[in-house]
Amino acid sequence: MDIKESSDIWIKVQESDEFAAHRKRFRSFAFPFAVGFLVWYFSFIMLTTFARDFVNTPVFGNINVAFVMAILQFVTTFGIAWLYDRFATKNLDGPAEKLKAQIESELKR
Repeated sequence: MDIKESSDIWIKVQESDEFAAHRKRFRSFAFPFAVGFLVWYFSFIMLTTFARDFVNTPVFGNINVAFVMAILQFVTTFGIAWLYDRFATKNLDGPAEKLKAQIESELKR
């Protein structure tokens, strides 16, 4: 199979309804979580830059609001990664395997 035939197969798959549905499923998770996380992250940055009195407020002992928010950044990151893993396993892996099998069968011809 030459490069032209191979690229035609990829174009055919990318234009298929199955691929469009798969891309839509991915985007339905990725975009809202990315936007949400970025808003949360930049809020943290803006607060630590412009609301220093607020973020320096002690929560308990030497732990202040800024420290709690910084730790929550890590918690949020791991939480989103865990949710994405569950989402991908349930909603993305099966259709991706079908698309992969379709591409491989076309390439073997």
